[in-house]
Amino acid sequence: MASDLSPAPSRPPVAHTLALVRSNSLPGLVRQELERLILAGELAAGAKLTEAALAARLGVSRGPVREAFRALEEIGLVRVEKNRGVFVRSVSVEEADQIYEVRAILDEWIGRRVAQQATPGQIAELRAEVERLEKAAARNDIDAYYHLNLEFHDRLVEACGNPKLTATYRRLVNELSLFRRETLGRAGMLAVSTREHRDIVERIAARNPAAAGRAMLEHVLASRQRMHQSHPGAAGSSPRASSRARRSR
Repeated sequence: MASDLSPAPSRPPVAHTLALVRSNSLPGLVRQELERLILAGELAAGAKLTEAALAARLGVSRGPVREAFRALEEIGLVRVEKNRGVFVRSVSVEEADQIYEVRAILDEWIGRRVAQQATPGQIAELRAEVERLEKAAARNDIDAYYHLNLEFHDRLVEACGNPKLTATYRRLVNELSLFRRETLGRAGMLAVSTREHRDIVERIAARNPAAAGRAMLEHVLASRQRMHQSHPGAAGSSPRASSRARRSR
C-alpha cells in the first residue's frame, strides 16, 4: 500500500515498503505525504483540497484522505470551512508576528531547561545537527537547510521531556512553516542562522541556562526580524516582541 504514495515511477525496495506498512496506517501515510506536499509548497497556501482529487493522486480511497484532513487540521496545516471544504492554511504577516511572540517566550524557557538537563548524548546530537546545517548552508541548499532547521528545534523541545510542550510547539512551528520558508532564501541568511544555532548549542553544552535561554530568545527575535525584512511595510512590523522580551529579562 505504501507504494501507492510514491509520486515517481520507480518503486521503493520491497523491504522498505513492508517496513512502512508495518509501522504506519494508511491514513498515517497519507497524512505524512500531504504534510510533505504542504510544507514543500506543492499544495499552496490557500489552495482548496478535495478528497477525490487527492485520493486519485495518491492512489488510495477517499477514506484515508478524509482522516488525514482531520489530523492536518489538528496540527494547524489545514482549515475546514463548513459548506465550503478544506483549505491549506494561509498565515498572514500579522499572525506570524503573533506566533513569533509566543515562540520567543517558549524558546527562552526551552533553552534554559535543555541546558539544565540535556544528556551528553543529546548535546552530541545537537552538535551533529549543527554540522549538518553548516554543510547545507555551504551548498546553499535551502530545502535541506529548512528541514534540518525544523529537526534541530524539534530535538531541542523533545529534550525538555514535556509532551504537552512538544505538541504545542510543533503546532506553532507548522503554522510558521506555511510562511517563513522564503526568508531563508535571502542572501547570507543561512550562514547567519547557522551561527545562531551553533551559539545555542555551545551555551547549552556550557550548562549555562541563562545564556542558553537568551541565545534561543535572540534567535527567535532575529528570525522574526528577517521575516519583516522579507515583507517591508507590512502591518505588525513594529518591534513589540523585541521590546517586551528585553524588558522581561
